[in-house]
Amino acid sequence: MPRVGDFLNNPNIPYHGGTTSKPRMKPRGDLAVKNEIVPVGRPPLLRQTNAQILLRLLRETGPCSKADLVRASGLSAPTVTNVVAYLASAGLVEPIGEGDSTGGRPPDIIRFRAERGCVLAVEISPAFLRFLLADLHGLELARSRVALSWQSSTPSEVCPRIAAEVRSLLRKQKLSKDQLFVLVAGVPAIVNVREGMVSAFSALKEWNNVPLGALLRDELKCQTIVDNDTNLAAQGEYYRGAARGVDNFVFITIGEGVGAGIFLDGNIYRGSQWSAGEIGYLRVPNISRAHPTIHGYGKLEKMLGASGIMRSWKATGKRTRLHPRVRRAADVFDLAAAGNAQAKRILKQRAAILSDVILDLALILNPGVILLGGEVGSHARLLQEVKTQLKGSEFAVVRVSLGALGSSAVLWGAVYSAIESAVLGLIQPSHSVD
Repeated sequence: MPRVGDFLNNPNIPYHGGTTSKPRMKPRGDLAVKNEIVPVGRPPLLRQTNAQILLRLLRETGPCSKADLVRASGLSAPTVTNVVAYLASAGLVEPIGEGDSTGGRPPDIIRFRAERGCVLAVEISPAFLRFLLADLHGLELARSRVALSWQSSTPSEVCPRIAAEVRSLLRKQKLSKDQLFVLVAGVPAIVNVREGMVSAFSALKEWNNVPLGALLRDELKCQTIVDNDTNLAAQGEYYRGAARGVDNFVFITIGEGVGAGIFLDGNIYRGSQWSAGEIGYLRVPNISRAHPTIHGYGKLEKMLGASGIMRSWKATGKRTRLHPRVRRAADVFDLAAAGNAQAKRILKQRAAILSDVILDLALILNPGVILLGGEVGSHARLLQEVKTQLKGSEFAVVRVSLGALGSSAVLWGAVYSAIESAVLGLIQPSHSVD
């Protein structure tokens, strides 16, 4: 996990903390008392750390008094008073009136000002661009979708289209461009998050070693973060989906491609070369020993992905009449659920491969849960068959379930990454006054 100082020097790294030990809090509702917190650094950095703690409490629990924050955070009353004043000067909190008295002077109630600015998530896929605009509390303000064709999919064409749509969304919500603090873009590719560099995106034209972060920053003049879409989907499930409260889990997405977002101790694990979770390149036993190549699909993707399933289905047409309603991989699994023999065979083959992958991940990482998503991965019949094939495993037993956010997982993960970075940018030591 990067250190706090790394984020101060490199604003394009998504930040999800501010202490040397992660605070533990209950779900939204009552203010929670956290476990031991060990702040680090000089006074301005300590103030930033404390500001993050109090803002997180206000964002997760809603308006409360300074006395509530003292009890919940473990910080002293003078520290809370000073930090609240600091946050008010940054426009992030404000008083909203007096609370109920318990015998003395009624306490002032303060709230987080989510309308202070906004963040924007964009998902880049071979067929479309999807957008989600949200305030600093994660409240959805607007969505849109723009079709994308291969003929006009170079970075020099896509980035201006993204910028134009962002400006349109802001204009429709009567928001100024200065109110957009952070944009996070998700791409189905290996991404150097620190540099905003996309290594390879073979489904679009000329997307090899593309400095996407810099290109979008030049277009929109705001902080930009670029990340792998599956990592963002995992973050979405962690913040508001099926992985809430689970600090160690794996999110596997299966669509045209296959990938995994690995969450360890409450943070995405990206690996030393940003390629952790690229399970689509795993070798398939007894089928292939080909070395993985970054500019092509992996063997596992060719087997488990939607195109591979459709190829297997069409191959059955050489022996029997194909079902006319099958147009996508999910239709094959629907037929399997209905009892079609050819479709059931394909489903069982894919479930066997997927259950092997899941068991291997469970043995290596021992996560609390493995979630499945994507057009293929989110099919209930596939989950059922995988669970059947995993029965009897007495070691590394893991709960397997479907993600809860569906096709919105990437966007919500991007929103929450953007919020963390936006708030951090407003409370960095350079903005504070001792």
